Amino acid sequence: MKNMTIIGIAFGLAVALSAAAGGLSGFIVALLLGALGGLIGAQVEGRIDLRALWDSLTSGRGGKG
Repeated sequence: MKNMTIIGIAFGLAVALSAAAGGLSGFIVALLLGALGGLIGAQVEGRIDLRALWDSLTSGRGGKG
């Protein structure tokens, strides 16, 4: 199986480069989209479980009775 994390990071950076207008804002967009691509690639590859991470972050915060 291909390394989906690396492919995800590369895809995120490619999208970031096409969206970046330059300067600091372009750099920040590139970092965010690269990280997002890495997370999606790691999820597809099975290295991380984003649903379990989301559930652990949102559970037990009160306000639900």
